[in-house]
Amino acid sequence: MTQVLLSLSDVEKHFGRVKAVDGVSLDIVENEFFALLGASGSGKTTLLRMLAGFELPTGGQIVLDGKDVSQVPPNRRPVNLMFQSYALFPHMSVAKNIAYGLEMEGLLRREITARVGEILEVIQLAPLANRKPDQLSGGQRQRVALARALVKRPRLLLLDEPLGALDKKLRGEMQLELKRIQAEFGITFIVVTHDQEEALVMADRIAILKDGRLLQSGTPREIYEYPETRYAADFIGQMNFIPVTRSGDLLFARNGARIGGVIPAEAPEALVAAVRPERLYLDAEAENVVTGTVRSTAYLGLDLHLHLDTPLCDQPLLVRLTADAAEGRDITEGARLTLGWSARDTRVFPA
Repeated sequence: MTQVLLSLSDVEKHFGRVKAVDGVSLDIVENEFFALLGASGSGKTTLLRMLAGFELPTGGQIVLDGKDVSQVPPNRRPVNLMFQSYALFPHMSVAKNIAYGLEMEGLLRREITARVGEILEVIQLAPLANRKPDQLSGGQRQRVALARALVKRPRLLLLDEPLGALDKKLRGEMQLELKRIQAEFGITFIVVTHDQEEALVMADRIAILKDGRLLQSGTPREIYEYPETRYAADFIGQMNFIPVTRSGDLLFARNGARIGGVIPAEAPEALVAAVRPERLYLDAEAENVVTGTVRSTAYLGLDLHLHLDTPLCDQPLLVRLTADAAEGRDITEGARLTLGWSARDTRVFPA
């Protein structure tokens, strides 16, 4: 069984009357890539700063490697923090930037040289060791900043929006690169991000925060397929919400259509049924079927997104079809389409 490296127990941080972090409890294991995901103001960065030691918790306990570090200053924790702004020294070469922290620790020159050479190979920048930061691309500067944090061999590496300064295509490439480097080094990574796709691609597990509270944690698949709250369902990926009412063990939309889905225990009468756009299929023979009118379409290469007006709800349903599924079908504005989805793909939440 993998050993727990970091344990948070009822961690709180108050700024006056504001609870930036409110009773968060989490266990993070060794060699895990963990993501703290939330909107602005959710408390994720404040929590990260407490793990780094730049903020002290108002309450609760932070245990790292079996030691309570709640009140331990940053320089005495086996933790490194990589900021969104890479803050590389412009007058130093790549190799010098990476070596700087080791020089401050007073390590022998041969050990510094060996460590820097090793990590330059890992980040695949050995040929650029003598270049200055202004001679590098954004992705290369990001890797240098990461190497500078990793070369000190921390037990825990914290990353605050590490890919925020990169363009969309480079972000996608660096997501996989970060995952590769983390696996190669075997160091626990905790990344703070508001980008859902980034968290889903990189993380072994994800924690969703809202208003300083932990809403849900789990693997990317658990978070995406089985959200425990309406907020989590709406925050991760795209979701259609259909207002429904409960009558015993049955759910009904506003037009009287029966909606198949699992009703939560002790659910109120007013509920919402939720279904992912990619779970809707053309002319499907399924428990749930609806006919509607195409309001708009968006061609995205492999995928086609449709907005479909239906009698189920005021908002149009978002439908995500593959190009193959849409081939030869009339999906122009005003066209009538019949869609279906399985009851097992319906999530139900209080309205």
